[in-house]
Amino acid sequence: MNTIQAKDYQVVFQEAGYEKLAALINKNVYSTLYLLTDTNTNTNCTAHFLANLPVKSTIEIIEIAAGEEHKNINTSVSLWETFVALGTDRKSLLINLGGGVLTDIGGFVATTFMRGFDFVHVPTSLLAMVDASVGGKNGVDLGGLKNQIGTINNPKLVLIDTTFLNTLPAKEMRNGLAEMLKHGLIADADYFKKLTNLSDFTLADLDALIYRSIEIKNNIVLSDPFERGERKKLNFGHTLGHAIETQSFDTASPLSHGEAVIIGSIMALYLSTKVLKFDISLAKTIKTTLLKTYEKVNFDKNQITAIFTLLKHDKKNVNGQVNFVLLDKIGKASINHHLDNESLVEAFEFYKS
Repeated sequence: MNTIQAKDYQVVFQEAGYEKLAALINKNVYSTLYLLTDTNTNTNCTAHFLANLPVKSTIEIIEIAAGEEHKNINTSVSLWETFVALGTDRKSLLINLGGGVLTDIGGFVATTFMRGFDFVHVPTSLLAMVDASVGGKNGVDLGGLKNQIGTINNPKLVLIDTTFLNTLPAKEMRNGLAEMLKHGLIADADYFKKLTNLSDFTLADLDALIYRSIEIKNNIVLSDPFERGERKKLNFGHTLGHAIETQSFDTASPLSHGEAVIIGSIMALYLSTKVLKFDISLAKTIKTTLLKTYEKVNFDKNQITAIFTLLKHDKKNVNGQVNFVLLDKIGKASINHHLDNESLVEAFEFYKS
């Protein structure tokens, strides 16, 4: 697959990605190389990565606990202290091998330690490949609120090796598919149609779909790196989705990011019918299609109240107003819409119906 040129870095695929990373390491003569992993990726991915990276330099492996609950300042402090203990300087390189949680926190600690040193993302989950590792957003959660502390700072390289997907359970694949579906809904109707018709699906198709998803996100980010306008479209389904995801952490069945985004997307489709005259019959058809893959979740009144409270902390809020991304039609998104609570209650009813 061809290299995708992002701002100040490249997204490179398969064998070419390892060659590009080796060239980067050899060219810059880094003082120290670190491989940041978590308990899952260290077990399942580290050996494959090291076997395919053609460099002779010593790589120090750093492992953190896996899971969203560890994407916080405490883990960051622990990593900063590790960097100090290992004599890290600004000529070091941090290679982040893992899913979206790990690439988020890895980029954050590298960006902030000694005012920043180089880092590379090697995403191992579908979600990280098509979303978290691309676009330069790095950060951690604060008190259960997602991504409240962070930076926008680009890696030196993103290496996509879809072999890592062989280690993922089906739930994690669905997690990433949610972001791919979002990319189709906001930017490419034909791509969305392909994603909802996977009856003859092959691994070759998956590589091509991943490539297109990264391409869509990268094009949007290039037009608006710091989320002043166009990049806000990538938040489709995320305003309610993030609140739903956060609220679910207090339940017996926490939702994955992708599961919550699908719920938020279905609700955003309904809100689009109210505000932008999106075809209600099409919204119902899309909801039915998505719920064939993503199990429906029940919300009681207390949960909905808690979700509305969490909406007040959304990063995209301006002057206390919650901003929603809606659709004019499949492939065309519209930003900065404000909805009242009555409409949001109706959106929950649409999802549940």
